[in-house]
Amino acid sequence: MFAEIDFPRRLNPPPAEVAIVGNAPGADDHAGAIDAADWVVRFNNAAGFGGPAGRRTTHLALVNRGGQMREWLEDRAFTQRPLLTGAGSFLLPFPPDAGRAHAASADGRDWTRPAMRTLRALGRPVRLLPHALHRQARHCLRAEHGAEEPNPSTGFLVAFHIHRQLRGTETRIRIYGFGFAGWPGHPWAAERDWFAAREREGSLRLVPING
Repeated sequence: MFAEIDFPRRLNPPPAEVAIVGNAPGADDHAGAIDAADWVVRFNNAAGFGGPAGRRTTHLALVNRGGQMREWLEDRAFTQRPLLTGAGSFLLPFPPDAGRAHAASADGRDWTRPAMRTLRALGRPVRLLPHALHRQARHCLRAEHGAEEPNPSTGFLVAFHIHRQLRGTETRIRIYGFGFAGWPGHPWAAERDWFAAREREGSLRLVPING
């Protein structure tokens, strides 16, 4: 059994600025602004890392289901990558699913146990996004943004969680490199609508990929 490990409920003081950095290709160079943030949140192989997307990482989210994590775990040099050695902590976006631990297809398998074992060896915290967060994210996309049976992207789940954690504070949240495109099973239009709504209310800024 794994405990679902959340961010602390109260941050004292909260970060002044958070940069959440997506993996859209061809994004403009925002390295200086990204690296200057108190929190820098990246995802998976972190497109633009070490270049236009900067090189600081306080939180690295790594998908813990499917073929990508299997490839990482099979790569003996995975934990020696600068992205991992420089990360302050790790986020696994999916709670463990016993039914997926021995799935016939590696593309659908849950890799939480070996992923946590591998990442903990680096001596940094490893956190799991809770089941409740997934339910809240799906409900939001369905009820407020018209998605039917939504399967949220990792980027949305992490941004949704951080936004909820920091609401009511003075923290500036800036979103870089989110192109709202990729695997067709994610509700990209609904996710874009959620970010646009949060930008209109002033709780985050969606930085254009180009321009």
